[in-house]
Parts: sequence; C-alpha cells; structure tokens
Amino acid sequence: MLKFFYSAAPNPMKVALFLEESGLAYEAIPIDGKRGDQHTPTFKVINPNSKVPAIIDDGHPVFDSNAILLYLAEKTGQFLPEDTPGARGQLLSWLMFVASGLGPFSGQAVHFRKFAPDSVPYAIKRYDFEARRHWQIVDDRLARSRYMLGDSYTIVDMAVWGWGDRLTYMLADDDIMATYPNLDRFMQEIDARPAAQRAKDLPNRHDFKTEMDEEAMRFMYPQLFAADPAL
Repeated sequence: MLKFFYSAAPNPMKVALFLEESGLAYEAIPIDGKRGDQHTPTFKVINPNSKVPAIIDDGHPVFDSNAILLYLAEKTGQFLPEDTPGARGQLLSWLMFVASGLGPFSGQAVHFRKFAPDSVPYAIKRYDFEARRHWQIVDDRLARSRYMLGDSYTIVDMAVWGWGDRLTYMLADDDIMATYPNLDRFMQEIDARPAAQRAKDLPNRHDFKTEMDEEAMRFMYPQLFAADPAL
C-alpha cells in the first residue's frame, strides 16, 4: 500500500486531495514538523530535503508535492488534460508556476509577516506584493475557464487549491477573496467536493502539535538558532 507522509500544510494537502479523489489506497503517516519528525534519519532517507509531503510507492520514494501529483496522475491516468503537446505544455507550465512562484511567494509572505523574529518591512512588502501578483494571475486565468486548464479538473487545480485554502491567513486579509472573485468561485466549487472534505479532515486523525513554542521554532526554523559562520 502507498505510504503518504504528510502534515496539514498546503503542499501535503494537495496530495491528500489527489489521493482522496483518485480512490488510491494509502496509509497516512503524520510527520509533525513542530516535533522535528522531518529531521529524523529515517525520514531523510525518503526525502533528503526534510520536508513533506513524500510518498513511498511500491518501495520507491517520491518527494516534492508537484512531483508527487504528476507521478500519481501519470501512474493512474487520472486528472490529466487531453494527450496533446499543447495541453501537456500547459499542464507543465502551470504546475511549475505553482511550484516556483505561487507557493514560495505565498509561503514567504506568511513567514515574514507572522513568524520572522524581527519585522523586516521590505521583506513583508516584497513577498506580499509578489504573492498577490501571482494570485491575480490565477484569478485572471480562472476568469477564462472553469478550471486552470479549461473545463477539465486536473492536478493543477489541486495544486492551486492547496495554497488557496490558506490565503486569508497567509495575506492577513479577511476580505482577500473579494479581490479574486474567480478564485473564490473556484475554491468554493472544489471545497464542496466530498474528496476535498475528506482531505481536510485527514489531519484531525492525528495529534499534531499546535503550539509554536521554542522547541517548534528550532525544528521549523533552525537558521534562527544556528551559529553565525562569520563568527
């Protein structure tokens, strides 16, 4: 059975949605970042980068959320666009857009606003601006079609959904969806899917640590406690 190493963060939740949509049998294995599970030697064999999600499928590890989505979609033949060079190109382009831009800028926006030990106004402004710019690109795309690749529900939509579910929190804006009405419509549609409801419920099955205390900060942001190499 496929093993799914996860937490409730946006990237693992994308994969949780695929697993629930596809009907693949899987074992969910919690990796609690605040308790340092991602840094254990056992997990680092699966993902040397010490991050979730990761899977083991038929004994083979796969890590990075968008790589897992593509791997599972191609293995099962599910949630892919039509098999043409143009559709394939759009799939890869938008999947990498999420991986290289949408996710990282959104993540840095929330990090510098809520978790950085010192307030850095430039960093807050830069990442907030870039996150909002990327989400506007998504909203503009969704103004043209029901889903990111047209009328077909694909892994690109799952990748967007994982991050869109946290948008209000990440950008500290309770009215953010009024800025992105097409994204709002898209998110509500996916949220209403039974698979999305099951994916959201998955973390409730495990006892994840919620307190962001010093121990959690050491595991989540070890650079804060590392010695300065210049000294």
